[in-house]
Amino acid sequence: MALYLIGDVQGCDSALQRLLDEISFSASRDTLYLLGDLVNRGPDSLGVLRRLMGYAAAAQCLLGNHDLHLLAVAHGARKLGRKDTLQGILEAPDRGAMLEWLRGQRLAILENVQGHEVLMVHAGVLPAWTAAKTLALANEVGAALQAPDVGDFLRQMYGDEPAMWHDALTGTARLRVIVNALTRLRFCNADGRMEFDTKEGASAAPSGYQPWFDVPGRQTAHVTVALCHWSTLGWLGRSDVLALDTGCVWGGCLSAVRLADCGASLAPPIIQVKCEQAQKPG
Repeated sequence: MALYLIGDVQGCDSALQRLLDEISFSASRDTLYLLGDLVNRGPDSLGVLRRLMGYAAAAQCLLGNHDLHLLAVAHGARKLGRKDTLQGILEAPDRGAMLEWLRGQRLAILENVQGHEVLMVHAGVLPAWTAAKTLALANEVGAALQAPDVGDFLRQMYGDEPAMWHDALTGTARLRVIVNALTRLRFCNADGRMEFDTKEGASAAPSGYQPWFDVPGRQTAHVTVALCHWSTLGWLGRSDVLALDTGCVWGGCLSAVRLADCGASLAPPIIQVKCEQAQKPG
Protein backbone atom coordinates (compact mmCIF):
# COMPACT_ATOMS: atom_id res chain seq x y z
CA MET A 1 0.00 0.00 0.00
CA ALA A 2 1.34 3.45 -0.95
CA LEU A 3 0.25 6.88 0.30
CA TYR A 4 0.64 9.92 -1.97
CA LEU A 5 0.32 13.67 -1.55
CA ILE A 6 -0.92 15.57 -4.62
CA GLY A 7 -0.90 19.34 -5.18
CA ASP A 8 -3.52 21.64 -6.75
CA VAL A 9 -5.45 19.85 -9.49
CA GLN A 10 -7.78 22.79 -10.27
CA GLY A 11 -9.94 20.96 -12.74
CA CYS A 12 -7.09 19.41 -14.77
CA ASP A 13 -8.51 15.91 -14.89
CA SER A 14 -6.39 14.67 -17.78
CA ALA A 15 -3.20 15.65 -15.94
CA LEU A 16 -4.50 13.90 -12.82
CA GLN A 17 -5.13 10.74 -14.84
CA ARG A 18 -1.60 10.83 -16.25
CA LEU A 19 -0.13 11.38 -12.78
CA LEU A 20 -2.08 8.42 -11.41
CA ASP A 21 -0.86 6.32 -14.32
CA GLU A 22 2.71 7.45 -13.55
CA ILE A 23 2.47 6.21 -9.95
CA SER A 24 0.48 3.08 -10.94
CA PHE A 25 -2.29 4.09 -8.56
CA SER A 26 -4.76 1.43 -7.47
CA ALA A 27 -7.82 2.50 -5.48
CA SER A 28 -7.98 -0.94 -3.89
CA ARG A 29 -4.41 -0.66 -2.61
CA ASP A 30 -3.25 2.97 -2.38
CA THR A 31 -4.44 6.21 -0.78
CA LEU A 32 -4.28 9.70 -2.27
CA TYR A 33 -4.20 12.87 -0.18
CA LEU A 34 -5.22 15.82 -2.37
CA LEU A 35 -4.23 19.12 -0.79
CA GLY A 36 -7.14 21.27 -1.95
CA ASP A 37 -8.19 23.34 -4.95
CA LEU A 38 -9.64 20.30 -6.62
CA VAL A 39 -11.65 22.51 -8.98
CA ASN A 40 -11.71 25.72 -11.00
CA ARG A 41 -9.69 27.40 -13.76
CA GLY A 42 -8.95 24.08 -15.45
CA PRO A 43 -11.07 22.50 -18.21
CA ASP A 44 -12.75 19.59 -16.39
CA SER A 45 -13.64 20.29 -12.77
CA LEU A 46 -16.68 18.05 -13.20
CA GLY A 47 -14.47 15.13 -14.19
CA VAL A 48 -12.17 15.68 -11.21
CA LEU A 49 -15.00 15.58 -8.67
CA ARG A 50 -16.63 12.53 -10.23
CA ARG A 51 -13.28 10.74 -10.31
CA LEU A 52 -12.40 11.48 -6.69
CA MET A 53 -15.86 10.61 -5.42
CA GLY A 54 -15.56 7.31 -7.27
CA TYR A 55 -12.35 6.46 -5.42
CA ALA A 56 -14.24 6.66 -2.09
CA ALA A 57 -11.86 6.31 0.89
CA ALA A 58 -8.86 5.94 -1.41
CA ALA A 59 -9.03 9.71 -2.07
CA GLN A 60 -8.74 11.88 1.04
CA CYS A 61 -9.35 15.48 -0.01
CA LEU A 62 -8.78 18.87 1.57
CA LEU A 63 -10.78 21.97 0.77
CA GLY A 64 -8.95 24.88 -0.83
CA ASN A 65 -10.11 28.41 -1.52
CA HIS A 66 -11.43 27.46 -4.98
CA ASP A 67 -13.45 24.58 -3.54
CA LEU A 68 -15.00 26.90 -0.96
CA HIS A 69 -15.72 29.35 -3.78
CA LEU A 70 -17.67 26.65 -5.61
CA LEU A 71 -19.75 26.01 -2.50
CA ALA A 72 -20.33 29.74 -2.06
CA VAL A 73 -21.51 30.11 -5.66
CA ALA A 74 -23.76 27.05 -5.39
CA HIS A 75 -25.42 28.49 -2.26
CA GLY A 76 -25.91 31.95 -3.73
CA ALA A 77 -23.25 33.56 -1.55
CA ARG A 78 -20.97 34.53 -4.46
CA LYS A 79 -21.24 35.03 -8.20
CA LEU A 80 -19.28 33.16 -10.84
CA GLY A 81 -16.15 35.03 -11.84
CA ARG A 82 -15.04 35.67 -15.40
CA LYS A 83 -12.31 33.03 -15.19
CA ASP A 84 -14.29 30.43 -13.26
CA THR A 85 -14.80 27.06 -14.93
CA LEU A 86 -17.44 25.66 -12.60
CA GLN A 87 -20.51 25.74 -14.80
CA GLY A 88 -20.28 22.04 -15.65
CA ILE A 89 -20.64 21.11 -11.99
CA LEU A 90 -23.42 23.60 -11.34
CA GLU A 91 -25.44 22.29 -14.30
CA ALA A 92 -24.74 18.58 -13.77
CA PRO A 93 -27.60 16.19 -12.92
CA ASP A 94 -25.52 14.91 -9.98
CA ARG A 95 -24.74 18.44 -8.77
CA GLY A 96 -26.38 17.83 -5.40
CA ALA A 97 -24.35 14.72 -4.65
CA MET A 98 -21.09 16.42 -5.61
CA LEU A 99 -21.74 19.50 -3.51
CA GLU A 100 -22.79 17.37 -0.53
CA TRP A 101 -19.58 15.34 -0.89
CA LEU A 102 -17.52 18.52 -1.10
CA ARG A 103 -19.11 19.94 2.05
CA GLY A 104 -17.93 16.82 3.88
CA GLN A 105 -14.24 17.23 3.02
CA ARG A 106 -11.79 18.52 5.62
CA LEU A 107 -9.53 21.57 5.95
CA ALA A 108 -6.70 19.74 7.74
CA ILE A 109 -5.49 16.15 8.03
CA LEU A 110 -2.83 14.75 10.35
CA GLU A 111 -1.26 11.38 9.60
CA ASN A 112 1.45 9.41 11.36
CA VAL A 113 3.70 7.95 8.70
CA GLN A 114 6.34 5.55 9.94
CA GLY A 115 6.54 7.39 13.26
CA HIS A 116 6.62 10.89 11.74
CA GLU A 117 3.64 13.23 11.77
CA VAL A 118 2.54 14.88 8.52
CA LEU A 119 0.06 17.76 8.81
CA MET A 120 -1.76 18.53 5.57
CA VAL A 121 -3.39 21.88 4.83
CA HIS A 122 -4.17 23.77 1.67
CA ALA A 123 -2.25 26.98 2.38
CA GLY A 124 -0.75 27.51 5.82
CA VAL A 125 -0.76 27.25 9.59
CA LEU A 126 -0.43 30.22 11.93
CA PRO A 127 2.79 30.10 13.96
CA ALA A 128 1.00 29.83 17.34
CA TRP A 129 -1.06 26.80 16.32
CA THR A 130 0.06 23.30 17.19
CA ALA A 131 -0.88 20.43 14.90
CA ALA A 132 -3.60 19.36 17.34
CA LYS A 133 -5.02 22.88 17.55
CA THR A 134 -4.98 23.18 13.76
CA LEU A 135 -7.08 20.03 13.49
CA ALA A 136 -9.53 21.23 16.13
CA LEU A 137 -9.97 24.62 14.47
CA ALA A 138 -10.37 23.03 11.04
CA ASN A 139 -13.12 20.87 12.51
CA GLU A 140 -14.97 24.00 13.64
CA VAL A 141 -15.16 25.14 10.03
CA GLY A 142 -16.14 21.63 8.98
CA ALA A 143 -19.07 21.76 11.38
CA ALA A 144 -20.17 25.10 9.88
CA LEU A 145 -20.05 23.60 6.40
CA GLN A 146 -22.23 20.70 7.51
CA ALA A 147 -24.79 22.91 9.27
CA PRO A 148 -28.25 23.50 7.76
CA ASP A 149 -27.51 27.25 7.57
CA VAL A 150 -24.31 26.74 5.56
CA GLY A 151 -25.36 29.51 3.17
CA ASP A 152 -25.23 32.05 5.99
CA PHE A 153 -21.71 30.94 6.90
CA LEU A 154 -20.53 31.12 3.28
CA ARG A 155 -21.94 34.63 2.86
CA GLN A 156 -19.95 35.83 5.88
CA MET A 157 -16.77 33.83 5.18
CA TYR A 158 -15.04 36.41 2.96
CA GLY A 159 -12.84 39.26 4.15
CA ASP A 160 -9.27 39.94 5.31
CA GLU A 161 -10.17 40.94 8.86
CA PRO A 162 -9.46 39.99 11.55
CA ALA A 163 -5.89 39.51 10.31
CA MET A 164 -4.67 37.88 13.51
CA TRP A 165 -5.76 34.96 15.64
CA HIS A 166 -6.91 35.39 19.22
CA ASP A 167 -8.27 32.52 21.31
CA ALA A 168 -11.09 34.80 22.43
CA LEU A 169 -12.45 35.22 18.90
CA THR A 170 -15.99 33.93 18.43
CA GLY A 171 -18.57 33.56 15.70
CA THR A 172 -17.94 34.74 12.16
CA ALA A 173 -14.65 36.45 13.01
CA ARG A 174 -13.23 33.25 14.47
CA LEU A 175 -14.23 31.07 11.52
CA ARG A 176 -12.98 33.64 9.01
CA VAL A 177 -9.48 33.69 10.53
CA ILE A 178 -9.36 29.89 10.47
CA VAL A 179 -10.48 29.73 6.83
CA ASN A 180 -8.03 32.45 5.78
CA ALA A 181 -5.09 30.77 7.47
CA LEU A 182 -5.81 27.30 6.15
CA THR A 183 -6.79 28.26 2.59
CA ARG A 184 -5.12 31.62 1.79
CA LEU A 185 -2.03 32.18 3.95
CA ARG A 186 1.37 32.86 2.41
CA PHE A 187 3.02 35.57 4.52
CA CYS A 188 2.66 36.63 8.14
CA ASN A 189 4.74 38.47 10.72
CA ALA A 190 6.23 37.19 13.97
CA ASP A 191 2.96 37.93 15.79
CA GLY A 192 0.94 35.92 13.29
CA ARG A 193 -0.60 38.88 11.46
CA MET A 194 -1.53 37.68 7.96
CA GLU A 195 -0.86 39.53 4.69
CA PHE A 196 -2.94 38.62 1.65
CA ASP A 197 -1.96 41.09 -1.08
CA THR A 198 1.40 39.58 -2.04
CA LYS A 199 1.19 36.54 -4.32
CA GLU A 200 4.78 36.38 -5.54
CA GLY A 201 7.38 33.91 -4.30
CA ALA A 202 9.02 33.69 -0.88
CA SER A 203 11.66 36.29 -1.70
CA ALA A 204 8.96 38.94 -2.28
CA ALA A 205 7.86 39.10 1.36
CA PRO A 206 6.63 42.59 2.34
CA SER A 207 8.63 44.48 4.93
CA GLY A 208 8.11 42.96 8.37
CA TYR A 209 6.65 39.72 6.97
CA GLN A 210 8.02 36.35 5.96
CA PRO A 211 6.71 33.04 4.65
CA TRP A 212 4.58 31.61 7.45
CA PHE A 213 6.71 28.46 7.64
CA ASP A 214 9.88 30.48 8.35
CA VAL A 215 8.54 32.36 11.38
CA PRO A 216 10.82 31.54 14.36
CA GLY A 217 9.19 29.44 17.06
CA ARG A 218 6.48 28.03 14.79
CA GLN A 219 4.60 25.43 16.84
CA THR A 220 4.38 22.97 13.93
CA ALA A 221 8.13 22.97 13.20
CA HIS A 222 8.50 19.43 14.58
CA VAL A 223 6.09 17.93 12.04
CA THR A 224 6.11 17.97 8.26
CA VAL A 225 3.49 20.42 6.98
CA ALA A 226 2.34 19.63 3.45
CA LEU A 227 0.66 22.40 1.47
CA CYS A 228 -0.03 23.71 -2.00
CA HIS A 229 -1.85 26.99 -2.96
CA TRP A 230 1.37 28.95 -3.68
CA SER A 231 2.30 28.39 -7.33
CA THR A 232 4.93 31.15 -7.34
CA LEU A 233 6.70 29.37 -4.48
CA GLY A 234 6.87 26.18 -6.49
CA TRP A 235 8.23 22.88 -5.23
CA LEU A 236 9.78 23.07 -1.77
CA GLY A 237 11.01 19.89 -0.16
CA ARG A 238 12.19 20.21 3.43
CA SER A 239 11.89 17.92 6.43
CA ASP A 240 9.38 20.39 7.95
CA VAL A 241 7.66 21.73 4.82
CA LEU A 242 6.51 20.17 1.56
CA ALA A 243 5.01 22.62 -0.95
CA LEU A 244 3.45 20.91 -3.96
CA ASP A 245 1.78 23.64 -6.02
CA THR A 246 3.84 23.56 -9.20
CA GLY A 247 1.40 25.53 -11.32
CA CYS A 248 -0.41 22.78 -13.20
CA VAL A 249 -3.28 24.99 -14.33
CA TRP A 250 -0.82 27.71 -15.43
CA GLY A 251 0.98 25.36 -17.81
CA GLY A 252 3.34 23.90 -15.20
CA CYS A 253 3.28 20.43 -13.66
CA LEU A 254 0.99 18.41 -11.44
CA SER A 255 3.11 17.00 -8.61
CA ALA A 256 3.01 14.18 -6.09
CA VAL A 257 5.25 12.74 -3.40
CA ARG A 258 5.03 9.37 -1.70
CA LEU A 259 4.32 9.86 1.99
CA ALA A 260 6.72 7.12 3.06
CA ASP A 261 9.55 9.31 1.73
CA CYS A 262 8.54 12.36 3.80
CA GLY A 263 10.20 13.47 7.00
CA ALA A 264 13.69 12.49 5.91
CA SER A 265 16.59 14.92 6.12
CA LEU A 266 16.67 15.14 2.34
CA ALA A 267 13.78 16.22 0.14
CA PRO A 268 11.62 13.27 -0.98
CA PRO A 269 11.60 12.51 -4.69
CA ILE A 270 8.92 14.43 -6.53
CA ILE A 271 6.78 12.81 -9.22
CA GLN A 272 5.50 15.15 -11.92
CA VAL A 273 3.55 15.22 -15.15
CA LYS A 274 3.35 18.20 -17.45
CA CYS A 275 -0.03 19.87 -17.71
CA GLU A 276 -1.20 20.99 -21.13
CA GLN A 277 -3.57 23.55 -19.62
CA ALA A 278 -2.22 27.12 -19.81
CA GLN A 279 -4.26 29.74 -18.00
CA LYS A 280 -2.98 33.21 -17.23
CA PRO A 281 -2.49 33.83 -13.49
CA GLY A 282 -4.99 36.16 -11.85
